[in-house]
Amino acid sequence: MCTESHAVSLSVIMDQPCVQWQDHVAQKWLGLDPELKETFTSLHEIDDVFKCALSLTTHDDLDYVESVCAAYSVQKDGERAAKWRERGNSSFKTRNYTAAALNYSQGICFAPQSSEQLSLGYANRSAALYHLQHYQECLDDIDKALKNGYPSHLLHKLQHRRTLCLDHIFVREKTSEEYHNPVSKSPKGPDKVKAPSVGPLTFGICPRAVVGSILEKGRHLVAVERIAAGEVILTDRPYSCVLIPGMQEVTGKGGRKDTGREVLFGTEQRRCHRCLTETLCPVPCAGCSYSRYCSTGCQREAWEEHHRWECPLGADLMAMGVLSQLALRVTLKAGLKNIQMAREPIRDKHTKSEQSCLNSDFSDSSLSHLEPPDPSSSYHGDSYMSVFHLLHHINRHSPSLRFLCAVTIATLYLKLSKAAPPPVSQNLSGASAASSQSADGPNEEGGDAEVSSELWMLGSAVLRHMLQLRCNAQAITTLQDTGAANSPVQSSVEIRIATAIFPTLSLLNHSCCPNTSLVFSTGTSVDPCASDLSADFSEARGVTVTVRAAKAITPGQEILHCYGPHSRRMLTQERQHLLHEQYYFLCQCEACCLQQQEEEVEEGRQQWPGAVGRPQESGLLCCKCKGSLKKSSENSEAGFVCPLSSCGHRMSSSEVSRRLQEIRVDLEKVAELLERERPGEALRLLKRTQSGLILAEKHPLQGELADAMARAYATMGDWNNAASHLEQSAVAICCQYGEDSIELGQQLFKLAQIQFNGGARGPALSVIAKVRRLLCLHRGPHCHELEELKAMEDCLRG
Repeated sequence: MCTESHAVSLSVIMDQPCVQWQDHVAQKWLGLDPELKETFTSLHEIDDVFKCALSLTTHDDLDYVESVCAAYSVQKDGERAAKWRERGNSSFKTRNYTAAALNYSQGICFAPQSSEQLSLGYANRSAALYHLQHYQECLDDIDKALKNGYPSHLLHKLQHRRTLCLDHIFVREKTSEEYHNPVSKSPKGPDKVKAPSVGPLTFGICPRAVVGSILEKGRHLVAVERIAAGEVILTDRPYSCVLIPGMQEVTGKGGRKDTGREVLFGTEQRRCHRCLTETLCPVPCAGCSYSRYCSTGCQREAWEEHHRWECPLGADLMAMGVLSQLALRVTLKAGLKNIQMAREPIRDKHTKSEQSCLNSDFSDSSLSHLEPPDPSSSYHGDSYMSVFHLLHHINRHSPSLRFLCAVTIATLYLKLSKAAPPPVSQNLSGASAASSQSADGPNEEGGDAEVSSELWMLGSAVLRHMLQLRCNAQAITTLQDTGAANSPVQSSVEIRIATAIFPTLSLLNHSCCPNTSLVFSTGTSVDPCASDLSADFSEARGVTVTVRAAKAITPGQEILHCYGPHSRRMLTQERQHLLHEQYYFLCQCEACCLQQQEEEVEEGRQQWPGAVGRPQESGLLCCKCKGSLKKSSENSEAGFVCPLSSCGHRMSSSEVSRRLQEIRVDLEKVAELLERERPGEALRLLKRTQSGLILAEKHPLQGELADAMARAYATMGDWNNAASHLEQSAVAICCQYGEDSIELGQQLFKLAQIQFNGGARGPALSVIAKVRRLLCLHRGPHCHELEELKAMEDCLRG
């Protein structure tokens, strides 16, 4: 099936260097002397590739990086701090306190240390936090404003706010004491009481699964006992992760309807750059305007582990892309001693068998015997040995891609050497950066960069991880609420917030119809059900991933998850193309084999992803008699034909494609109208779209249309019509994703909200039971959606 190259669940295109740098290196490759190009292409050892790239990196490359980085400045800037503070003031005036806090936080991050802008920023943010009832955080900001020289003539404002906060905290603590020591036996108490501790979380693999290694699959995970649906199989933490900049998240609107479009902030502005938890009041890095943290603890840990060397390179790292930064971060965390230990099994040993296999036409399964001997005795987030020995597929990457990666890392290495002393030589082996790297950087002609063996070992490790990450990086995703904050129905979309490397998760091979579900947690959130796992026992602080069985897994069955291309979302040919392009294997999973057989029998009739077992369904209706259209058997250009002898209407493939594209365009317009709170216009557009509808009720686009109708009706308070259309949408979603899918669970969750708002007690209670089962199956019994379901159920039952 597939080799041990794991787990990018989304495309890594956005993680690559900026386009300008890619073009620069591409031109450098094209202009390379043919002999040099041939020499580089012939290199099969990462050490040799890095040394060669380092010798080819010139001052022109470093100068070009400088010019590109001008657009990614991360310097402190008092003027920009003042502008962000003004934006915060504007949001504050419209009572959008969340947006105000985020704008003030931006100003704080840009403000130079000990400046008046910094003190004003903290003071302003404390006001926003007070209105959001974050009283302790408000007090903290007041203290920071005073420590940074807050103007004396304004001190009375802060003193008054401090008094108000202390009063609120006193009342809250008194109420909490009464709850924990009640006079009566009433079980009810105030909301938002601190949740009981669930103890430390165990990381590792459950006893019912073991790591196997066979020729056809490489290292992989296999069930040795029956694993029930919903059971936790493994919990892992990343060895390292990097936030993806520019992924916008909605803040929600304030109290007024005339505030205009919602303000968007990127993940890098809303989340801790170490544990990824959301925060309105980040702790800024003292040296740059980019990095920020949820606490001084995360700030200190990040500084010690990697940021003290990354900080001077902030703009360079943003230009070089997320994968480059993650590769560097993994190396900095490991340190020279761990890198030397990991290299021991392969030091002074040329892996000729690996080279010959990778250059041959053998299948990927033939690579499994190339594992280094006992690379790791355990699999968990702190296991550098597990990370180091992931396959890098250096000979599978095209020469031009290898050149891009190598020159990028060589350039970063030289920038790091000039910006700050390389950490490992200074801290572990005593060699200084000055003695091992020419102060002038690379030779003008390229040449030898005069680096010590220890220092190029660092660069070589970064390049190794860069190549590994193309096949082993994992997207960290979360559900992001969309629409207005006061929307009567929850609407969410999955967004990607970071890229990481998970040592244990990397054991799982791919399937287009996986038997597992993944859930990511950030900050200090934990899954109390993740007990009974092997490996180390550690406090669950930071990012974690929990893998559950999405269906019952029998003994001997392999545990699989999806790298992105899913049989419910993509057709077979598209999936196999993407997987082969990125992971270098031809997927022959159960879904691919089944769908290939169906497509051979009923060529061209499968019209949408997820139609497994229904190859004869096109999902299209005849626009004349409303019968089901079928693909014409005459030729591929004949399009679709109504099989009813009384009709026989035909539609060309181009006409069908045009009609479907028109529906997609209308759906985009409807979404924009709903965002602007214009549901009446959205409904009129949807009704016009449906008037010439050619979609059967199970077609995915029909599900999207019905969902949009439901949103429009819900916005207008027409709960009955909203529920009716959501039920129609659920039919299409169930058809595409399956009756046990999380997608169906999310849609039914919205239906429960609609029925609850409409007072439909019986239907709501029935749907709540179905939603609870699906959420427990995929996200566990402690996800926050279940808390809302419980509150609705309690209310309905009186």
